[in-house]
Amino acid sequence: MKDSASVLSSQPAYVDSGDVVNFINGQVAESGSQRKQAVYNPSTGEVSRHVVLSTVEDVNTAVAAAKAAAPAWADTPPLRRSRILNRFLGLMNQHTDELAAMITAEHGKVFTDAQGEVARGIDIIEFACGIPQLLKGDFTEQVSNGIDNWTMRQPLGVVAGITPFNFPCMVPCWMFPVAIAAGNTFILKPSERDPSAALFMARLLKEAGLPDGVFNVVQGDKTVVDALLEHQDVAALSFVGSTPIAQYIYERGAHFGKRVQALGGAKNHMVIMPDANIERTIDALVGAAYGSAGERCMAISVAVLVGDVGKKIIPALIERAKTLKVKDGMYLDAEMGPVVTKEAQQRIENYIGIGVEEGAELLVDGRSFTVPGNENGFYVGGTLFDNVTPDMRIYKEEIFGPVLACVHVNDLGEAVDLVNRHEFGNGVSCFTSDGHTAREFSRRIQVGMVGINVPIPVPMAWHGFGGWKRSLFGDTHSYGEEGVRFYTKQKSVMQRWPEDITKGNEFVMPTMS
Repeated sequence: MKDSASVLSSQPAYVDSGDVVNFINGQVAESGSQRKQAVYNPSTGEVSRHVVLSTVEDVNTAVAAAKAAAPAWADTPPLRRSRILNRFLGLMNQHTDELAAMITAEHGKVFTDAQGEVARGIDIIEFACGIPQLLKGDFTEQVSNGIDNWTMRQPLGVVAGITPFNFPCMVPCWMFPVAIAAGNTFILKPSERDPSAALFMARLLKEAGLPDGVFNVVQGDKTVVDALLEHQDVAALSFVGSTPIAQYIYERGAHFGKRVQALGGAKNHMVIMPDANIERTIDALVGAAYGSAGERCMAISVAVLVGDVGKKIIPALIERAKTLKVKDGMYLDAEMGPVVTKEAQQRIENYIGIGVEEGAELLVDGRSFTVPGNENGFYVGGTLFDNVTPDMRIYKEEIFGPVLACVHVNDLGEAVDLVNRHEFGNGVSCFTSDGHTAREFSRRIQVGMVGINVPIPVPMAWHGFGGWKRSLFGDTHSYGEEGVRFYTKQKSVMQRWPEDITKGNEFVMPTMS
């Protein structure tokens, strides 16, 4: 503690000044690469360490290790695999605060939010511990005369995950616990902006008893991504990030014959009906729009104000946006921290300028925001626009920052049509006190994840996560039973043990009669 109660140390024990490197075949692995990238503390704007940008050779080494470990791991009984994951689960619970502090130090989100991220990752590890039940097949006795038929699910082999900066713990946990519980070996390419959490989890998996080569971490940039896409021994690839990159990975992965799930961008709307509980709605909207500085794929970036509800909502939003507690995320009373990089800060401020140029009414301006003592930090204040229209870039494009746009419509039908016309379909919410409105909204909206009086409707671990339209490329959502299906392939077996083994050749199509 820096003082009696207000702040945790921003330099926890895990941090050193050395480079963040790879983890291959059960051990920390240096790279032959001469390329490195700075990792910043977003709150201060200072370089805290560097991450290696790995080479194609590093990827080949990791894939070779994963391929070598794959047969024995696939043959390991599911119950034994789940017991290792259960030990990993215990270690994650034990080190939650240390991992959360690591995330805050490199990403910038407030410590309590980072704790929540780790907790949601832990939920999926718990789900993956139940893999024996989830891998059960189907069986039909006497499907035809003397024939039994059953199906089984088997692992794919070597699989990989490419994850974003905004959830360096939770999003990898959408992937690797389910993948390795199902019998695959895994290669994680984390974001180069906050790479340490991946290495930390790799060490915990090693401590839990995971065999060498089953989980590997390769740090890097596009070079690593392309090498994973092109490597013939990588059977499947999961991705979370922007829509242009998601589409690129989906198309390239398909070209090389891989199974791909690629989650893309979002522009999440909150539809607020005139009968909504105003106080609770404002609380929910402020948290969903400005939490984690808007750097969430499920953040609310558009408030759709129905009828005259804007008269009640807008004044309160102005006051709340102006009074947000924006500071170093390690302060326990912080409501919002910095954004992840200087480039992100500049991009967000540019979008604010574009909104002004397009004619939107800027009610609260977060540009040039500074925190005393951290003047070089990557801060953007809470920003609020009113009278935004669907033709504006700040409405159409993903800003990924603390910028909330308010759009006015006359009724529920207009609100639904507005949301359904948007190219993204990740998340949406509707705040209302009317059950019929809620039911109609849920049925008619063309979005993958829907909240009714819930601002950020991220499903729990056993339900799965995924959007529609250009928010998802692929056929399956992340984690849950869909994740199990993605990381396994079905095999059907038909078996006969005839009494008469001397019968000659058969040249007709076998039938079930």
